[in-house]
Amino acid sequence: MKMYPLLLALPLFIASCGSDNGGTESGMGGGGSTPTPPAALGTVISTADRITLDVATDKVCYKPGEKVLFTLTSGTLPAGARMRYRNGNDVVADEAISGTSWTWTAPDADYTGYMADIYTADGDKVESVYAAIAVDVSSDWGCFPRYGFIASYGTDKTEAVRNNEFKLLNRCHINGLQFYDWQYKHHWPLGGTPGNLLPVYKDIANRDISTDVVKGYIDLAHRQGMKAMFYNLCFGVLDDAAADGVKASWNIYKDNARRNQDHHQLPDSWKSSIYLVDPSSTGWQDYLANRNNDVYTALGFDGFHIDQLGDRGTVYDYYGGKCNLRTGYASFINAMKKRHPDKSLVMNAVSNWGAENILGTGNMDFMYSELWDGESTFADLLSILNANTGYAGGKKMGQVYAAYMNYGHKTAQFNTPGVLLTDAVMFAVGASHLELGDGHMLCSEYFPYSELKMSAELQKAIVAYYDFLTAYQNLLRDGGTQTAADLTAASSAVKLNAWPPALGTVTTFAREVNGKKVIHLLNFRKANSLSWRDQNSTMPEPDTLTGLVLSLKATGVKTLWAASPDVLGGAPQQLTFRQEGDRITFSVPSLKYWTMIVAE
Repeated sequence: MKMYPLLLALPLFIASCGSDNGGTESGMGGGGSTPTPPAALGTVISTADRITLDVATDKVCYKPGEKVLFTLTSGTLPAGARMRYRNGNDVVADEAISGTSWTWTAPDADYTGYMADIYTADGDKVESVYAAIAVDVSSDWGCFPRYGFIASYGTDKTEAVRNNEFKLLNRCHINGLQFYDWQYKHHWPLGGTPGNLLPVYKDIANRDISTDVVKGYIDLAHRQGMKAMFYNLCFGVLDDAAADGVKASWNIYKDNARRNQDHHQLPDSWKSSIYLVDPSSTGWQDYLANRNNDVYTALGFDGFHIDQLGDRGTVYDYYGGKCNLRTGYASFINAMKKRHPDKSLVMNAVSNWGAENILGTGNMDFMYSELWDGESTFADLLSILNANTGYAGGKKMGQVYAAYMNYGHKTAQFNTPGVLLTDAVMFAVGASHLELGDGHMLCSEYFPYSELKMSAELQKAIVAYYDFLTAYQNLLRDGGTQTAADLTAASSAVKLNAWPPALGTVTTFAREVNGKKVIHLLNFRKANSLSWRDQNSTMPEPDTLTGLVLSLKATGVKTLWAASPDVLGGAPQQLTFRQEGDRITFSVPSLKYWTMIVAE
């Protein structure tokens, strides 16, 4: 499938999910004099990284005031163990814990992330952290979406298999799932009818799909607090569509004489190629809405994940007129929302094509873009988010990127440094990554493809990254204004660089959020490419910097702290600093891929 880039550059306005604050983003800069290394700077409390325990929660997100059940899944609590619950660096509760499970009542604040860590304290200055886990208290997923997928529904997907697959999805707080290629036919998605469901049917690739397995995945998702979204194209039909009531007058063509219906060619071994109809046709909209009504009647899906195929060039309707697919997408979305107003809608903007029209409807739960060659740089991860937020008119919603790592890979496993650096940048600028699914990570636009594996190292690291994304969502994704960070390094061996990323540097990205200055340090010192795709799986592992002395232009700072998904499971560390005129000097405990500094 040919993808076409769309260059976007609009001011960013982000509205908070919990309030109406927002701002216009501007560029970042650096400057100031090189700081003198302080005599004794470090953390207030000496914190030992003893991450030896594994802990899980019963759900991926909670409503305000709901009970959170924690379960120790491996290891034994040390004597004197406590669990501390923090919003940012502010402790909201601190309790002694024992046994293998315990509960905590979520606070009343909606759309809030918390980091909970298990620790022991030895006096006032020494503590050890043994585990950390995030908690999301949000009544709706659209502000902080963490999207995953399901792609296989054969009878081999037993209840035990499904439960095992969901362990990682739950642990990474995935709060919505795209059910990819579950459908019987694109124009007749339900396998059978609501009163006569087919136990097993073939999908587009002639794979077996078990209706009971689809139902089992939906039920499991709901028990753990996840949305279940069914996937389908907005304009796809199979070669037998006429027999099922699809009219030829809805078709679109590559010519104005109806000689060549636009289609997406698929292998001969598949059920059919996909033929395209006009998404703006009211007849087609009514037809598919009726088919979707059957889906909602028979299955417990929460909404419709709408797909497209990118820029199709010039196409024509049945009567020879040119079709405007962008406006057709908006018309289609509005028709789907009108027919099922209580259901969620998400639409893919392939290479961000049509995003302005899609988001302009105001009917999307969040922004979703599938990125390809034309959007392959780290800098694109911010510029597309900026543009989409502008298209959405400041509506409170998150950004998800379908971005396939190690595409065209040459190895058997994902390259861990490539994945972690991409997630670090993506999360730091305020987006999330569609990458985790039913037993595998995405490396292809065909979601069932699972040949590329996650190493044990990557699986462990990815949990910490999603904990970080969730726990600090209010600093990462909940408003604020991008600002200039006047930051310098004491060591000439470390080159700081203001956004966008540059090779050989520590790149900085900063925002003012609710009176806090949030500065992200992103380690590109050993990076070999400015493409997030890492197509050849060669992105090297960075060296860890420790004790990096920095100077920041800032006044009135009362508290300074750091956190990184690469250490302490993401738990925060309070820092000492020295004020010298209008600058503060401090030491960063460590920087591997990504460290966040927060000055309050």
